[in-house]
Amino acid sequence: MLDTSARIPICRSCLASLQSLRGPCCTRCGRPFASSVAIEVENLPLCHVCRRSLYDFDFARSYGPYTAPMAGAIMLLKYQEVRPLATWFATGLQETFNRHREMCQADVVVPVPAHALRLRERGYNHAELIAKPLARSLGLPCRSYLLVRIRPRPDKLRLTLRERWRSVRGAYTIRQGLRVDNLRVLLVDDVLTTGATLDACSRTLRKAGAAKVVALTVARAIPRREEAGFESLRRGPDG
Repeated sequence: MLDTSARIPICRSCLASLQSLRGPCCTRCGRPFASSVAIEVENLPLCHVCRRSLYDFDFARSYGPYTAPMAGAIMLLKYQEVRPLATWFATGLQETFNRHREMCQADVVVPVPAHALRLRERGYNHAELIAKPLARSLGLPCRSYLLVRIRPRPDKLRLTLRERWRSVRGAYTIRQGLRVDNLRVLLVDDVLTTGATLDACSRTLRKAGAAKVVALTVARAIPRREEAGFESLRRGPDG
């Protein structure tokens, strides 16, 4: 059992609280809607972000909402390297993949990379720990080395919306000598908050020739309010 003290320091009730994300959501990025009524009134299955085509990935879904128990579980993997959690998360992502199999078809699984400084500090990339068992379960190759983060994340713990987008703009590249021409890529990460990281990775992959980019994350931050100026923040002063 994952929740035994010998394997992972999470009680049964906390583990059981990590429920999958259900209900009405944006058909492209998976952003949860408050209710199905709003969708019926507006007759728009896309969120305000995807209606303006601000994300460059084709499709994204998350296993569960980013609740306090989910955040705690992710932190255990991210900072304490509790590896059984990576396998548990991968199982959840496989279930998510199966629910959206037609949209998630891919040739390769690629974890969102960590910067070299972060890898030296921790000794591992937690997104890769999730991506590897997921790739095995899907029968796909995991190409952890394909994407490279060339700019580190700011040291500031909490970033504003503007800082999130700025911190990943131009932060990723394809490893020299590798090709992704016509590949369908499945990106894997822990949390989708603003979508800035997945968008930046997707833009790098598409520029290199990827045919399709879809993304799966363990958790999805539930929006509390509409974000003003979202489009200008993503595109920056250069458009």
